[in-house]
Amino acid sequence: MFELSFYEGKSVFVTGHTGFKGTWLCKMLVQAGARVTGYALQAPTEPSLYALSEIQDEITSIIGDIRDFDTLKKAFDTAEPEIVFHLAAQPLVRESYRNPRSTYETNVMGTVNILECVRQGSCVRSFLNVTTDKVYRNREWEWGYRENEELDGYDPYSNSKSCSELVTHSYKNSFFSKEDVDVPAVSTARAGNVIGGGDFAQDRIIPDCVRAAVSGKPLVIRNPYSTRPFQHVLEPLYAYLMIAAEQYRDRALAGWYNVGPEEGDCYTTANLAALFADHWGGMNWEIQYDGGPHEANFLKLDCSKLKKTFGWQPRWNLEMAVKMTVEWTKCWLEQGDIKECMSRQIALFQEN
Repeated sequence: MFELSFYEGKSVFVTGHTGFKGTWLCKMLVQAGARVTGYALQAPTEPSLYALSEIQDEITSIIGDIRDFDTLKKAFDTAEPEIVFHLAAQPLVRESYRNPRSTYETNVMGTVNILECVRQGSCVRSFLNVTTDKVYRNREWEWGYRENEELDGYDPYSNSKSCSELVTHSYKNSFFSKEDVDVPAVSTARAGNVIGGGDFAQDRIIPDCVRAAVSGKPLVIRNPYSTRPFQHVLEPLYAYLMIAAEQYRDRALAGWYNVGPEEGDCYTTANLAALFADHWGGMNWEIQYDGGPHEANFLKLDCSKLKKTFGWQPRWNLEMAVKMTVEWTKCWLEQGDIKECMSRQIALFQEN
């Protein structure tokens, strides 16, 4: 059974460490005793989980653009990591419509750049590229997508992450051959939508719920019937840590893995908002479809491969995920101890 103690004393490099998922990942690694170096732009929101968590005091943080290969390579070579998690990305669908060029530059060439650092070095034993469930060509099927389905994201964000997958596949085939024991194990992880304390991003349902609850204004739901595989942020992060650790031990386990919740936790955005309101203690909302750009209406993952390969199972259902998100948010609003709240939630997650 995988334990986070695997990471004790190991050198780990995390791109995108100032983001929501990146901050939680660094927190988990620090608690496990890893030596963490993060590389990313400044935190993308204000307020930010990165600042509130004070994680920068416990890691080596390099502020830089993933598109800047020379700066990235310098930070990478200094860190000499054994394990790399690549999370740096432009992660928003609507932003990708506004700025498609920078989305592709960040999500595609950023992947090339970090893989070049790995290729030109000799220290890395395990590499994981974190992408998204949106990499698949979405046919609005009722069943979940499997890892061998066609990759062809529709919008610039989704498509750029499909390209990131293909870049990783090419590097693995060309430079990190399975037969060569002296090269790193390389995988990608395709995760569904995540929620959790400290997400302040725009155009996401739970952060929108939080802003509405704090302001006392009604929540505006722009796409109420979209069905997504929602899960607490600790679910995929634990899976990422597990994949990277297990392929570190056995390179034959490297591959492409879906990471998502059980079928019962594929909620519509309207139902998720209602669940949040119940745990918060009441909240008003209204539906205002804004005729915005194309987004998938139905998307679900088949996680059978992850379960069969590693014996993995989701730990928190969506109700628990919302409960933990509300708990963190109220801690923040009441100026509580954010570091302690995060540590406690990580410990609770590991106990389940």
